[in-house]
Amino acid sequence: MFLDTRVLRHLTAEDWRVLTAVEMGSKNHELVPTPLIERIARLKGGASGVHKSIATLAKSGLIGRMKEAKYDGYRLTYGGLDYLALHTHSSKDVVYSVGSRVGVGKESDIMIVADKTGKQKILKIHRLGRISFRTVKSNRDYLRNRQGGSWMYLSRLAAMKEYAFMQALQEEGFPVPEPISQSRHTIVMSLVESLPLRQVSSVPDPASLYAELIDLILRLAKHGLIHGDFNEFNILIKEERTTKYTIEDGEEKETETVTLVPVIIDFPQMVSMDHVNAEMYFDRDVECIKRFFKKRFHFVPTQPGPFFKDAKKTVGKDGAKRLDATVEASGFTKKMLKELEKAIQEQQAKIDAGEAVEEEELDEDEDEDEEDDSGSDTDDEEDEEDQQEEEEHAVFEIPANVGRPLSDAEKGLEKLSLGGKGGKRRA
Repeated sequence: MFLDTRVLRHLTAEDWRVLTAVEMGSKNHELVPTPLIERIARLKGGASGVHKSIATLAKSGLIGRMKEAKYDGYRLTYGGLDYLALHTHSSKDVVYSVGSRVGVGKESDIMIVADKTGKQKILKIHRLGRISFRTVKSNRDYLRNRQGGSWMYLSRLAAMKEYAFMQALQEEGFPVPEPISQSRHTIVMSLVESLPLRQVSSVPDPASLYAELIDLILRLAKHGLIHGDFNEFNILIKEERTTKYTIEDGEEKETETVTLVPVIIDFPQMVSMDHVNAEMYFDRDVECIKRFFKKRFHFVPTQPGPFFKDAKKTVGKDGAKRLDATVEASGFTKKMLKELEKAIQEQQAKIDAGEAVEEEELDEDEDEDEEDDSGSDTDDEEDEEDQQEEEEHAVFEIPANVGRPLSDAEKGLEKLSLGGKGGKRRA
């Protein structure tokens, strides 16, 4: 789903109250009855004011109606949830303008945003439920088990979990982006000027980089954690340049050294070392790195392992803080973790079965005219395998302007009037 913010600046304070009312009603209703929206919103204009805002929100795709519903009501769309999250980030002065989408994956969208000073950041929008199946119309069990509201709830859990882990990891000195703010299904984090490992064609010393990545896996284990998806898509490589000046033959000589520093991202699948499938996740993370380094850099380690049984013995040693316990203490409970893990496993099972396709929204009015763009055949099997692998992960394409402040012209084009009392309604 593409994040279109053009409508956002024209919403009034009344529109925001009605949109919030639909969100509140969604906690107990898949389709929020219109009378309930009126009671929650409590607009001064009464029912007529609510209906006017409902028309504006429905026209903008922020709320929607369900075909053949038994009563008059509306559901919150992912677009509406996006707007509510952006509104919160703006009110905290975290986000002032929204740029282009630089990453898209099976479970999230990655956007460039900026604050009022022009400092660029990353906005990650979790979208569990993006992966659906086109058998949805004949498979009503799917709709009963995973309604749109449930997917939004699970997306919130994914954002909560990732934000909690990022905070805990940063406090312990792990190389992760700085977590700045979390609202609903979104996270704002610092922008790391880097490249995903999958885009790196060569490195000066593969053995050194490999050792550093394996050390990160072991270091996570020592703190009670397994990444769960530790691969070339979720490892960023940034360059740190240092300049050294020396005197040779009475002349000053300048030498520049480039150090490759890995940064870990994407934590919704992170699990505890005490997880029932911990060994499987640990071994999978290690194997992913080994396979990539063999394929891309033709590097094969001389030593076997590391092995889960050895890593398990180091948990909590030398005063290492158990971060799995820290995250649970932060409010992300075991019940939430189980719900989220089950949802991710369901999606992955469908991907593995080859039944998954992208979901527009669970609005059947829009599904009738959809086309099957399941892809054309690829002659080169290796290219097809790589393409499929990329589709299952977030694919980042960083534009040239990332890393510099937005110009005045760009700010004017992309500025969002999110805060305050809302804009004037268009005639």
